[in-house]
Amino acid sequence: MKLKFPSPEWVAKYREELNAGPWKESGKGWTYGPISFVVKKDEKLGINEDIYLWLDIDKGFCKEAKIVSKEEGEKAPFVIYGDYARWKQIINGELEPIKALAQGKLQLKGNLATIVKFVKAAEDMVKTAQKVPTEFID
Repeated sequence: MKLKFPSPEWVAKYREELNAGPWKESGKGWTYGPISFVVKKDEKLGINEDIYLWLDIDKGFCKEAKIVSKEEGEKAPFVIYGDYARWKQIINGELEPIKALAQGKLQLKGNLATIVKFVKAAEDMVKTAQKVPTEFID
């Protein structure tokens, strides 16, 4: 069964896959706190407000993954903003997230130098997202 992206069900399955996959190893050095991935508002797609996917990650383990309010999502030390099309490209493996940040295709609130240290972990997070049976809304 495919899970709609973004949805609470998709995020829950993503957490499950993260904790079972290669990110457990490549993310072991991550001690910098949660990350929020933001799918920007796009009323044409029925996304009437920004959607914040909160990942509470630490040392290769995803303690919690959920959709949160903007207020909660903005509290993460790292917030990555992108429109729906960009996230779709990333999930489909067509766009590398670190490269997308460097090219301005995604925007970051947080320290880019820290993120860049975790290129392998970012790649593994993308590969993991590809394991989630995803139904895109467009």
